Amino acid sequence: MASPMKIRARMNGDAAQIRILAVHPMETGLRKDGAGKPIPAHYVQTLTVDVAGKRVARYEVGTSVSKNPLFGFRVRGVKAGDKVVASWVDNKGDTRTDEAVIE
Repeated sequence: MASPMKIRARMNGDAAQIRILAVHPMETGLRKDGAGKPIPAHYVQTLTVDVAGKRVARYEVGTSVSKNPLFGFRVRGVKAGDKVVASWVDNKGDTRTDEAVIE
C-alpha cells in the first residue's frame, strides 16, 4: 500500500490554496540498479482532485515528473470546512485516495 498523500488546503481571501504531495517513487524505467539491471517503470498516470463533491483538477502525469511530486493550485467558490479528495492511479494499476478539510 502506498504512503498517504500530504494535503494542505487553506483559505486565502476568496480562494483556497491547495497543495498535494503525492508520495510515489515515480520511476521512469530508464534507470538501473546497483547490479546494472533496469528498474521497472512505476509512475503516477492520473491525479484527480474533488472539492465539496466537484472535480476541480485532473492531471495527466508521466515519467518526466520527479519522485514525490507536488501539485498546487487555487480554487474559488469553496469555503472553509469543504472536503478535498485527491486520488491517483499509477501505471501498475495501484490507486491511492486521501482526504483533507479546507481550513
